[in-house]
Amino acid sequence: MELAYEEMRALGAELIALSTDDIPRAQNMQQRTSASYPVLADPDQAVARAYGVFDLLGDGVAAPATIIMTSDRVVIEHVGQDISDRPSPAAILHELRQLKAGS
Repeated sequence: MELAYEEMRALGAELIALSTDDIPRAQNMQQRTSASYPVLADPDQAVARAYGVFDLLGDGVAAPATIIMTSDRVVIEHVGQDISDRPSPAAILHELRQLKAGS
């Protein structure tokens, strides 16, 4: 995802990772992955619950999810069935390009 981050930003998008860990663990994840995009902590799972992705797999954590939204609505949502079930950066960039072309 890191390699696609600058192109996402050039397309007018911002990438944010959400961790249901506490702040120190979320910061540790950001450092371990060398992510230049923000990794936000959601230790009470309020955001994950609001988007309906908390504990979907019965494991007590947020399911892997990719949500692309405009300023007024959710446009694309992908909720994975396991930790590796995520859209590729190329697929996300494709969706962003289509959104930009249609605006």
